[in-house]
Amino acid sequence: MTSAAVGAAAAEMERRRRDEEELMTGYTPTELADGWEFKILRSCTHAFRNPERMRQAVEEESRSGWVLVEKFDDQRLRFKRPASARGAIGTLTTPNPTTGIDPYRTTFGISELRMMLTIMGSVFSAMALVLLIVYLVKHQ
Repeated sequence: MTSAAVGAAAAEMERRRRDEEELMTGYTPTELADGWEFKILRSCTHAFRNPERMRQAVEEESRSGWVLVEKFDDQRLRFKRPASARGAIGTLTTPNPTTGIDPYRTTFGISELRMMLTIMGSVFSAMALVLLIVYLVKHQ
């Protein structure tokens, strides 16, 4: 499979996930009129399968005024908070001064990019090690 095909498949998976979330997150006119804001917190490592990690995420988000609405699956949690909390707690670019956590973060734990780079680095390191061993054995 070429890198273009892998990239296209990843983009399609991301589009499907976003479409699924749009269907799962129907906001009522009342919720929107009452000044609520919403976000989805994602974990690429299925961290929310672990009750302790999920509790940690919910606790961290609550410090910025976010309230857990629902757990979609082991990778996604949906939160809401009154829009009025925005000015009291911080702005989009200002982490909460108490926690140092960006109140608008959408990733919990390692990011997808960092995970992908770690996996790729591990694979290439293993391949380099195998090639080095083959080279050393051939030239003994």
